[in-house]
Amino acid sequence: MRHAPCLLALLLAGGAVSAQQAPAPASLERAPATAAEWNPRTGDPWVDAALADINAYGRRYPDAFADELVRYHGAPRDVVAALLAAPAWTPGDVYFACALAQSIGRSCRYVADARQADPGAGWGALAQRLGVKPGSPEFHRLKDGFGEAYGRWGRPLPPPHAGKAKGKGKGKPHGR
Repeated sequence: MRHAPCLLALLLAGGAVSAQQAPAPASLERAPATAAEWNPRTGDPWVDAALADINAYGRRYPDAFADELVRYHGAPRDVVAALLAAPAWTPGDVYFACALAQSIGRSCRYVADARQADPGAGWGALAQRLGVKPGSPEFHRLKDGFGEAYGRWGRPLPPPHAGKAKGKGKGKPHGR
C-alpha cells in the first residue's frame, strides 16, 4: 500500500497502468462517454450487458466496487485504484480483468498488462488467449461470478435477454 501514491503518480503522469509500458494510443486515452460507445466484445451478449451495468455501478459506488475486487477477487487495492483512474479503463473492464485473472489463477495485474499489450482486442479474444474458451468450465465459473457479485451488491442481474442473447449457453449465468 505504501507504493500507491507512486503508482497513482505514474498513472496520472503517463496514462499507462505500469511504468514499463508505453502510453496508450490516442484512440484509447479516454473511456467512452456513453454506454453505446463502449463494447467489451466478450463474445457473450449477456456478459457484455452485465459489464455495461457494472460500469454504472462502479461509477456510482466506487468504494464498494473497489472493495469487491479487493476482497473477492484478490486484487491489490493500489492496482484497482490505478486501473479505475486510467482513462482507457471502465469499471466493467477492471471487473472483467480481475474476474478473468481469478479464473485462471493469475493476478489482476497480469491480465491488465495483457490487455494493455493489445488494447484493440476484445475481452473474449484475450480470455481465449489466456485459456478460457467459450462454454468451458472456466468460462462458466467466470460467468457465475457475476451472480455472486450482484448478490453481494443487492443488485438484480441483467435480464437473460439483455444484449439480445438467444439460444443455449447464453443469457443468465450457468447454473442459475
